[in-house]
Amino acid sequence: MMDEETFMDEVEAMERTLYRVSRSLLKSPEDCADAVQEALARAWARRGRVEAAYFRPWLMRIVINECRTIGRKRRRVVLVDEVEQPAPAFEPPDDRLKQALSAVPEKLKVPLLLHYLEGFSVAEVAQILRIPQGTVKSRLHHARKRLRREWEAMKE
Repeated sequence: MMDEETFMDEVEAMERTLYRVSRSLLKSPEDCADAVQEALARAWARRGRVEAAYFRPWLMRIVINECRTIGRKRRRVVLVDEVEQPAPAFEPPDDRLKQALSAVPEKLKVPLLLHYLEGFSVAEVAQILRIPQGTVKSRLHHARKRLRREWEAMKE
């Protein structure tokens, strides 16, 4: 089980990753901060239930669930500011890459970001998303294929 000091050390090490993943799922920085803060509060309350070896995927799963909850709430309310200037989910250095990534559906984009940008293993991504490893590999394959297709279309 996880003690307080280990919890704090692990959270500190994962903080940037938690915000990057939440940013890929939510539009506003405020919503991202809310999702991460709420996820950390929930994780803190349940820290005694998780083994240290499973902490990273467990916490990432909580963050993703919080992002989806906030996203569902936000879809019910559309603010004028968001309509006029929506914030991109991920800030790649190249505008073409940003455009290509935005064409990839969330179902494929989340495993792609978790695996390639955040460094989670296929097994960890499967645990985070609660899907079989074969499904993760398939989604990664389809995401790469879709990203390649979008990239090639923009080159033309």
